[in-house]
Amino acid sequence: MRHRVKLAVMAAALLSVAGCDSADIGRAAVEAPTLAANKPGLARRAVAALPGTAPLPPMRWDGRQNSAEWTRATLAALDAEGAVLMSRVPSDVMEFCPAYERQSAENRRAFWAGLLSALARHESSHNPKASGAGGRYLGLMQISPRTAKGYGCAAGALLDPRANMACAVRIAAKQVARDNAIARAGGGWRGVARDWMPMRSRTKRAEIAGWTRQQEYCR
Repeated sequence: MRHRVKLAVMAAALLSVAGCDSADIGRAAVEAPTLAANKPGLARRAVAALPGTAPLPPMRWDGRQNSAEWTRATLAALDAEGAVLMSRVPSDVMEFCPAYERQSAENRRAFWAGLLSALARHESSHNPKASGAGGRYLGLMQISPRTAKGYGCAAGALLDPRANMACAVRIAAKQVARDNAIARAGGGWRGVARDWMPMRSRTKRAEIAGWTRQQEYCR
């Protein structure tokens, strides 16, 4: 009799433990989407890992909060307004991307996005809210409201990193198309270097070029 009672007590204890485990599993299943929603970086990486989702090309700002959004915005701007960049082979492109001439349109697009992301490191330290010279230069690429207006960009949106990068693409496309150069041609500052001073610095230009040359879209 005591043996049967002991067995019954043990069975009840096991059922109680199983019930706790089931409840914990249920809570984990319910809480997982909430945790993902509260951590957008994790959620974005999970989506990027889904089958059929193309990975984003390497950018100099990778690892910064919301950097994947900046990359997508820059690539979208290149699709919309950067066709001239992908169709040209600038005279000094070998300095920045030795294999550029034989690259696909997709890899050329990745290069231009990567170049701008590397330049943004010297302009704003990848701070989308950066405000330089007392507010004269704004956002990731430190574009002045006056320059933005001159290129038909929304000057009031320069602290939005997506708008800032879209404006940067528009500026770069016009200047590179005009000069057929990224930084130098004929002994003067041309292309991207017309608007962004780090491209006029030998040290900073070498750092930018050193990074872009290492990327798979330039090899």
